[in-house]
Amino acid sequence: MQRILAICWLTWKAALRFRLFLVIAALLIVAVVGLPLVIKDDGTAQGFTQIILTYTLSSITALLGFSTIWLSCGTLARDIEECQIQVLATKPIARWQIWLGKWLGIALLNAALLAISGACVYGLLMWRASQLPPKVQQVLRDEILVARGSATPPTEASDIETMTDDSLKKNLQNHPVENPKDVVEMRRQIREQVKASLQVVPPEYWKSWNVDLSSVKGSLKDKPLRLRIKFNTPMVGATTTFKVGWTIGQTETPGWQSDLMDLSADTYHEFPIPANLLDSKGFLTINAYNPNNLPLLFPLEDGMEVLYPEGGFGMNFARALGIIFCWLALMSAMGLMAASFLTFPVAAFFSMALMVVVLSSGTLAESVSNGTVAGGNEETGVMGHASADIILLPIFKGLLVVTSLVKNFSPVDALSSGRTITWGQLGLAFGQIVLLVGGFFAVIGMILFHRRELATAQGNQ
Repeated sequence: MQRILAICWLTWKAALRFRLFLVIAALLIVAVVGLPLVIKDDGTAQGFTQIILTYTLSSITALLGFSTIWLSCGTLARDIEECQIQVLATKPIARWQIWLGKWLGIALLNAALLAISGACVYGLLMWRASQLPPKVQQVLRDEILVARGSATPPTEASDIETMTDDSLKKNLQNHPVENPKDVVEMRRQIREQVKASLQVVPPEYWKSWNVDLSSVKGSLKDKPLRLRIKFNTPMVGATTTFKVGWTIGQTETPGWQSDLMDLSADTYHEFPIPANLLDSKGFLTINAYNPNNLPLLFPLEDGMEVLYPEGGFGMNFARALGIIFCWLALMSAMGLMAASFLTFPVAAFFSMALMVVVLSSGTLAESVSNGTVAGGNEETGVMGHASADIILLPIFKGLLVVTSLVKNFSPVDALSSGRTITWGQLGLAFGQIVLLVGGFFAVIGMILFHRRELATAQGNQ
């Protein structure tokens, strides 16, 4: 460990000697302080959060990401190209210790820079929030500057499939079908009907949802909750509002009843729920009434959600920075791996290309879902096929599995909506991003660096 720490200190000294630490720190502070001053918010809590949290944290992640790749590629590749690594290689220190020491040095450098910029964001956020009108400050405390857990109605995909299979079986008994293609189409239609029954509130009808809060029932005593909803209508691009009535509590004797609310479609709405409306088992019953002439569809994925307080914003913000640090640790491992067998410019290009692959996972997912890398005919809607599908589709599926381990965490989005980032999520992020994916790059990088002939490489140049 002493040898690894010695390499770590040398990496820090190199960064300080070339003033990299000071330059990046200055750029981060300018981005944190200058960006909110240049871009004005609209005075609402959402606009304020968009500027302070979303833009600044995204800028910090981008700046530190590019500098991490640049430094990790340069610190090893430059040492090899300038023959400085040979001085270390002649010492009683293993190559893997050199590699790991450089990674640790870059990781600690990122931790320091992330802590400085994060403290600036937090301080600016608190100061700017104190300057807002009291009503906006209250909205911030209730919806954003808080760590909130969430609970949704229990509708699993397996339940939908089970209900679909049961209904299909009954239909086939009453109306036998011989053609297998007709059975597939019948099942698809029945599945859509099942989903509709779970999502749609017909005109002049009530619909009820039961949300399980039994696991946190004890901590919610005398604490108000918030209901976050979103619905769609058959009217595409509707600009009018729709009336919705709500009762919360027991179906027979609801504890709270609202007036008819004017709500927009395809938009998230959030409103408070009085405290102590759970039943004896910890379930919250939510009833919606649709007095409109059109049905209202509450999507299974994000149509209904109960939000409850779990903790403070400060610790939640620190855990968000922890997930960003995991991303940066992975980038440093990627850069060092590339520099283990490539020259500095090629290693930087290779690392950037890997980042593009990660950011393009949506395109890869679309190709996998379509079953081909070829485009489809826009007029007929028929997908084409390419001879490269046999090779590329398995590769794309593997890349999607790897990128999903990294991209399944969204700390900026969670902070901007006041969602809790739990210690479990931070631990899972560290395990998947740093230990699993980053460890894979680290092992490959150490092997390549160990097998590289340093003196021969210099002689050939």
